Amino acid sequence: MDKGKILLGVLAGAAVGALLGVLFAPEKGSDTREKISKKTGDLADAVKDKFNEFVENVSERYEQATEEAAEAVEKAKAKGERA
Repeated sequence: MDKGKILLGVLAGAAVGALLGVLFAPEKGSDTREKISKKTGDLADAVKDKFNEFVENVSERYEQATEEAAEAVEKAKAKGERA
């Protein structure tokens, strides 16, 4: 299973748990709404960070694959010239 999917599932579960905990807390509505707003902002920041890590990882893998393909082409050309 993909680590990114697992991490996203854990983050979503934590967000739902936090939201339910805040909703069932015995506090004033304005305090509850403020907490929900803060938790939502925290979750959005966490998702943005994970998305940026994912994009960076994909970019690195793409660059690595491109370099390996270029090296393979050069090796093939060198073998073709020798033959």
